[in-house]
Amino acid sequence: MIIPYEQLSSDALQGLIEEFITREGTDYGIEEISLSTKVEQIKQQLKRRDIVVVFDTATETVSILSRRDAQLLEQDSAT
Repeated sequence: MIIPYEQLSSDALQGLIEEFITREGTDYGIEEISLSTKVEQIKQQLKRRDIVVVFDTATETVSILSRRDAQLLEQDSAT
């Protein structure tokens, strides 16, 4: 189930974004990007609706997914 990110408190959204960013571990890119910059990048992607906040009712967890992946997940759960 897609949850509008605007419905989350600013603290909850911040925590979710930081968890999403740090979940992958070390950034091995050519140029190191600060956490605050990455947070802003994720917020912009949420505003553009490129990515969405998803609540999984089966596991009662919240995550961030691409819009396409979230839509596929919703289609699978509807069948």
